[in-house]
This record gives sequence, C-alpha cells and structure tokens, in this order.
Amino acid sequence: MDEKKKKRIFDIIQIGRKDDFPSRLFDFLIVIAIFLNCSVLFMETFDELSKYSLVFGVIENLTILFFCVEYILRIWTAEFLYPQCSKKQAVKNFLLSFDGIIDLMTILPFFYLTGFVAFRLLRVIRIFHLFRINAAYDSFNVITKVLYEKKNQIISSVFIVIILMLGSSLSMYSVEHQVQPEVFKNAFSGLWWSISTIFTVGYGDIYPITTAGRMLGIFTTFLGVGAVAIPTGIISAGFVEQYTEMSKNAVPHESFSGRTVVINVQQDSYYCGKNVGELRSENYIEVLVVIRNGNTLLPVPSLVIEDEDTMVYKELLDDTPKSGKRKC
Repeated sequence: MDEKKKKRIFDIIQIGRKDDFPSRLFDFLIVIAIFLNCSVLFMETFDELSKYSLVFGVIENLTILFFCVEYILRIWTAEFLYPQCSKKQAVKNFLLSFDGIIDLMTILPFFYLTGFVAFRLLRVIRIFHLFRINAAYDSFNVITKVLYEKKNQIISSVFIVIILMLGSSLSMYSVEHQVQPEVFKNAFSGLWWSISTIFTVGYGDIYPITTAGRMLGIFTTFLGVGAVAIPTGIISAGFVEQYTEMSKNAVPHESFSGRTVVINVQQDSYYCGKNVGELRSENYIEVLVVIRNGNTLLPVPSLVIEDEDTMVYKELLDDTPKSGKRKC
C-alpha cells in the first residue's frame, strides 16, 4: 500500500473533520462500540439476563475485534503522528503514550486466563474505553493538564493526609486498645477508623468510647476536613489558571506583539485539514488554542484544523532549534 493510502487511513482513524464523512463515521462507530462493550460488561452481572449470554458474547467479540483492528492500524500509522521520528521510534512512542496504553488496557483483558481472579478482574479495565470519547476536546485535556502541572502540590497535600492518618490511627490505638481490645486490635484497626473519620465517611463499625478517644476523634475530624480540602483547592486554582490563560490567548486581534498571530481558517486555507502536529513540524509554529463553534479546544497534536476555526499560534524564533516535530 502506498504512502498516500496509508496517510488516508491515518486521517480516518484520527478525530474526524466536518467535511470528512468516513472519518466522522469512524468516530461514531468507535463511540457506539465503546458504549456497547461497556453495557455488556454491566449487563453480564445480572442473573435475570443470563439467557442473553450468547448475544452478549457475540457483541463482546465483535467490539473487541473492532478495537483490536483499530489498535493495529494506529500502530501501523504511528509514523504520521510522530513525523520527526523513525518508524520504529514512532511505534514505540505511541505504545508508551497515554492513548496507546489506554487502548492496550481495554483490549488486553479480553484475553485473560480463566480460573484466576486477578485476570478476571482485568475485565473491569474495559471501562477505560470511556476515556477515549472525550479525547479531543478541552474538558478532559484540561483536567489532565491541571493534574500534571499541579502534581507536586497535590503529592505534598496527599502526603500531609497520609501523615495525619498514620498519626491519628496510632494515637487512637494507644487510647482505645485497653478498653476495646477486640475492636482496636492493632494499628491497622486504628487506620481503618482514621480513614473513615478523615474522609467523613463514618461507617460506624469502629468508634471510640473513652473520653480521650472521643476528644481525639473530634480533633482528627477537624484536621481531616482541612487536610482533604487542600488538594481540592489546588485543583480548583489550577482550573482557574488554565481557563484564564486560554482566554488571554484567544483575544480577537489580528496580531499580537512578538510573533503571536490570530487567524480565521477558511476551507481553501493551507491550514485547513492539517493537524496541530503537522503544522508544528512543517512550519515551526506553536498552536496555542483553537476556537471552534464557540468552544475552546486545547491543541493536542492529533487535533485537525477545520473550516471556520479561529486559530491562535506563535511562530518560533529564527534562532530556535528546528525541533518542532514531536520528539522521539
């Protein structure tokens, strides 16, 4: 098969443009297959529907076959997603990327070994198919970007929560063990109480009965409410920063100081039909944001520029190393 046909297959399995019916149809089939596969996963757990097990099996086999074919095609066309890399390196980059790992995790459980609980549990991973439905638009990408940029602060706050859990569990064990040796048998029993208290679950199966224990429980609850709120505030601030930055980049002027430019893409434009990765590798421009039908899209490399899009991009400086293509 020549490179032109191979590139066409790559365009079809990527997120489709409005004027590309085969690619849009492929996206639609992917969504249908994902929902069918996940629906079967849930319906198989109902004893009342056991008489339809043969139908469920056929649907599962067909959807998994569809996912396997798609996965193989994405590996085969990985060189167009990473045009700067060699074919072997491009395949490696895709296999180790987030999308590649999710694709593998959603088809691998189908080939689990029967008789082992660990392998049967892998079937639950098929639910990760749902991640792919929103892979191109800003909602899910903003979440992942915020979590990545705030990872150090989030890890620090989680570390504080862990210290609080360990400290309160050991303290509660020391206070309650002599009074309730059957309930607070060891530090792990105190840890279970600590988790349910800090996260305000309150199962009620383990609780203090001494005055010192109840005072410690009140103190732990107050600290827990504040500690658990820390990562929530960090993530919320990250969302505000992201959307503020996106709004600044989307100011509707003809041009900005420096080399930042805003253009309205037309159907006969050079940019129409190209994805963000191609524009970066071929023209050394960094796409900052794409506005489509009033929605702000993050410029993931596979995002295809469409007619009537508003694109904000920044030209790389002349003395910038020409490494705009996706790194190997």
